[in-house]
Amino acid sequence: MSPRIGRPKIENPMNERVTVRLDKESAETLKRYCEKAKVEKAEAIRRAISKLKSELDKK
Repeated sequence: MSPRIGRPKIENPMNERVTVRLDKESAETLKRYCEKAKVEKAEAIRRAISKLKSELDKK
């Protein structure tokens, strides 16, 4: 049998999808952050969640 072809499995797959609605001010803040940090919206949100997690861990 031939070896599997394709991308290797990753350790922590991102298969959870979240949809949010933002007000204009929040959307603009997210957009400005993404432009300044040169990241996609999803990465910016992951960073924000990571900060929230570190705050929870402090308590």
